[in-house]
Amino acid sequence: MEGDASDSLVSIKNIERELICPACKELFTHPLILPCQHSICHKCVKELLLTLDDSFNEVGSDNSNQSSPRLRLSSPSMDKIDRISRPGFTNYTGWKRNSLTPKTTIFPCPGCEHNVDLGERGINGLFRNFTLETIVERYRQAARAATAIMCDLCKPPPQESTKSCMDCSASYCNECFKIYHPWGTVKAQHEYVGPTTNFRPKILMCPEHETERINMYCELCRRPVCHLCKLGGNHSNHRVTTMSTAYKTLKEKLSKDIDYLIGKEGQVKSQISELNLLMKETECNGERAKEEAITHFEKLFEILEERKSSVLRAIDASKKLRLDKFQTQVEEYQGLLENNGLVGYAQEVLKETDQSCFVQTAKQLHLRIHKATESLKSFRPAAQTSFEDYVVNTSKQTELLGELSFFSSGIDVPEINEDQSKVYNNALINWHHPEKDKADSYVLEYRKINKDEEMMPWNEIEVCGTSKVVSDLEENCHYAFRVRAYKGSICSPCSRELILHTPPAPVFSFLFDEKCGYNNEHLLLNLKRDRVESRAGFNILLAAERIQVGYYTSLDYIIGDIGITKGKHFWAFRVEPYSYLVKVGVASSDKLQEWLHSPRDAVSPRYEQDSGHDSGSEDACFDSSQPFTLVTVGMKKFFIPKSPTSNEPENRVLPMPTSIGIFLDYDKGRVSFYDMDHMKCLYERQVDCSHTMYPAFALMGSGGIQLEEPITAKYLDYHEDM
Repeated sequence: MEGDASDSLVSIKNIERELICPACKELFTHPLILPCQHSICHKCVKELLLTLDDSFNEVGSDNSNQSSPRLRLSSPSMDKIDRISRPGFTNYTGWKRNSLTPKTTIFPCPGCEHNVDLGERGINGLFRNFTLETIVERYRQAARAATAIMCDLCKPPPQESTKSCMDCSASYCNECFKIYHPWGTVKAQHEYVGPTTNFRPKILMCPEHETERINMYCELCRRPVCHLCKLGGNHSNHRVTTMSTAYKTLKEKLSKDIDYLIGKEGQVKSQISELNLLMKETECNGERAKEEAITHFEKLFEILEERKSSVLRAIDASKKLRLDKFQTQVEEYQGLLENNGLVGYAQEVLKETDQSCFVQTAKQLHLRIHKATESLKSFRPAAQTSFEDYVVNTSKQTELLGELSFFSSGIDVPEINEDQSKVYNNALINWHHPEKDKADSYVLEYRKINKDEEMMPWNEIEVCGTSKVVSDLEENCHYAFRVRAYKGSICSPCSRELILHTPPAPVFSFLFDEKCGYNNEHLLLNLKRDRVESRAGFNILLAAERIQVGYYTSLDYIIGDIGITKGKHFWAFRVEPYSYLVKVGVASSDKLQEWLHSPRDAVSPRYEQDSGHDSGSEDACFDSSQPFTLVTVGMKKFFIPKSPTSNEPENRVLPMPTSIGIFLDYDKGRVSFYDMDHMKCLYERQVDCSHTMYPAFALMGSGGIQLEEPITAKYLDYHEDM
């Protein structure tokens, strides 16, 4: 394994980022391989586990004493790190040896940011990545190529070494290597590498059996094992192969992958060039978009400035006119003050004793005094001081400005198809978009609506088609959905929101049972066992002689193939509009045995073997908790049963819903019937759940029932051969 140090520096320098630990961001030191195939330093694993353990202990301490002060150390001490690696250490999800309930250790991988299971042995069950450690060592050697490693056995002055023997743990120049490792001796078979100061035994030991070397490869678990693991350990029933075979297979596969990548070097360079052009184009388009946005806003600013100037001019003109009127009125009243002399003059006129002279002078004086007196009595300002008529109402404009968004008239708004969108175990959202404005992609947004109508943040999903299945929705919650289209860098406005209500419990999946109670002479079951139809007509003709006035033929029962013994469950189905009489609900296993083993061809309507809710005789002895509950659906109607124990609704006959949902709470012994279109509860009552409960259906006359198909997302998984 000889090579020039400068060449190694050039070849290894490009893979430096592959040699950095994702936790400490430094070159790997004694790296360990996690189950997710990422590597991490041995010390970093211990520190992270210790941090998690401290966090767990702090949570417990907070619960016991909220006000207790706590000092956090910047880094864990070495004694704690050593304690973590001991087999008896117990972390927040770890386990302790000799415990009765062993648990696995959950570790957050800093490479993929996923929680990985370290198994029962924790750190002790991880393999050391010797290959990566060797590559890191070669990188370190190349990085310090200027500092040559000298021969350990040369006489002074020592020569620069060219080889290092892993068995002898020493470095040699060419001459010394020939002397101490002559041909034909045992030492000639020693393992030698390039000059190095890292001498370690390159031996993998089994984590389960610490004294055994790894010599086989488990194809099922895809990990190296020892012969004891195969003989009586966890891999005894697994298919294993020799290490040489696994080495050859994996090396050939890796070589092919590398050759493929090397062969595609031209394509990679071409795609890099294309990405660089796209980056430049994006930069240019971004600057152009900024310029266009600035232009639009400047136009708005110009309009606002013009309107601002116009309003200010109108206010100034009104202000000047009002001030002029006030000034004129002030001058008039100031004239009244000057009339103080008029009062004195009038007093002097009163002293005149000649009547002719007094009348001649007092007539004009009286008119002047009367005018002044009337002005004082009816004082009124000449103008208003308020400018309410000139207050600018910008509420509408403010709202419009707040709704400014990137919009192109060239892209229409997509519309969610409410008829094709539904929610069951998942939510299926369909939308349509005009073909002339076909978008490159869409973004579906959804968020939960709380009971107090508080809006949560929007979650976004990028979609290439015009439909999407949304999973992981909470039960019995309202969700809002909307979609917008993208064409290049242009985005359309959001569609009108669609509100959907999720079922009140997890969806219970089952099929019709063709072996229990199914009468193939009266009922027709499809191959998928999710649809059943009643063969009306022929069987009624055969029983016509036995049918009397007031009698009708019996119901044909069919149940689900899975029973319920605990928990909350919800299922839905559609009753065909042409159905004459259908009963749906739940029934216990003991009641089903009674029904299915006591068939009647013709029975009285007052002796129905179902719930009896619709018969007057059984209303009198209604039991609030029966081992079955069936409601009647037919002739496009949904009939709410009578119940003397509670107030009856004003209208017991409702239009038949498009889809009917049934919610069974086994633990509380309660069953509810829902209108799936609006997720509205139509009827609920207690039911005896002391036995296994089954979805039960009964048909008479022409009718059909179709189970609601669960909404499932189609995923394509890729599996490797090794």
